[in-house]
Amino acid sequence: MKLLMFEHCSLCFRVRMLAALKGLALEEQIVEDDDSAAMTTLVGRRVIPILVLDDETPMLGSWDMVDYIDAIGEPLLIGPERPEIAAIAKSMLSITPFLTMPRYPLLPLPEFRTIAARDHFIVRKREAYPDLTQLRARTKEILTEFEPVLEALSQEIVEPFAINGILSRDDLRILPLLRSAAVVEGLTLPPQVNEYFATMMARVGFEKLPCI
Repeated sequence: MKLLMFEHCSLCFRVRMLAALKGLALEEQIVEDDDSAAMTTLVGRRVIPILVLDDETPMLGSWDMVDYIDAIGEPLLIGPERPEIAAIAKSMLSITPFLTMPRYPLLPLPEFRTIAARDHFIVRKREAYPDLTQLRARTKEILTEFEPVLEALSQEIVEPFAINGILSRDDLRILPLLRSAAVVEGLTLPPQVNEYFATMMARVGFEKLPCI
């Protein structure tokens, strides 16, 4: 299987972490941000991630990819899902882009290997985030909004090796978002969240993204 992906993409990381947890070989193909043809040639539109199966069939939808991968061999995501975790993930997603989007193009990520690719990302994001520099200047303000969400998360973590005590989809909801948020230099995670993040990142075997 091959995964077309961006390194910074949390949906891509969702798929990558499950494959790693299951010990499955997953060829990772980083797509440069301005290489829309790599996506449209396969599925007719610009979208990431794309999972290309062994028979060359492309698959879209990160949760469909998760279901496909988890069905290979013994299922791993057998733990419960809780609405509290889904609600926290939704709250995280309402805040984290305002922290991460101004930072991603400043990081040495492979999808921004060229100036053209980096500029392409910035132009694409202008409609939602017109001034990335100004947004980055609001980091302290946005982190203040983020703190209660992290505190709520800390109260819901059952074990550092699985948010509900047994691996579940909820781990695939939360860990990718924490990995994204961790690009913010000076972000302080509550102890329980920090332990969960460190334990799970070690378990999946991936490094954190650079921070700035």
